[in-house]
Amino acid sequence: MPLPLTEAARAILDAPHTAVLATSNADGRPQSSVIFVKRDGDTIVFSTVEGRLKTRNMRRDPRVSLLVASNPGRYVEIRGSVEIAADPEKVLLHEMYARYMGGATPPPEPDAERLIVRIVPEKQYLWPPEA
Repeated sequence: MPLPLTEAARAILDAPHTAVLATSNADGRPQSSVIFVKRDGDTIVFSTVEGRLKTRNMRRDPRVSLLVASNPGRYVEIRGSVEIAADPEKVLLHEMYARYMGGATPPPEPDAERLIVRIVPEKQYLWPPEA
């Protein structure tokens, strides 16, 4: 069961924002990726491709940190674990392009195995802190 997101965290995730995912490389060093995310209830989902470094890192160690920043100077950090599922029809990819790229068509990826990654929150930190 995910940790319920606060109303302030939901507002940041639902508004225009920039999201950065941090995973751990095999040698323990951090790896960061700017990604498109959306809230799905109290979880966060994003699309990625099998074989990418962040995907390999998440398969080896499902613990991640997601920093989502919005203006003016508000952010939420969400730490949790991921669940990874196949997206053979690339449904989430098309939804993200519609949302973040003005409805543009994603580039062709004939050999890409698209995945849906769901972050299940275990901890959240807001700035500025809620009163």
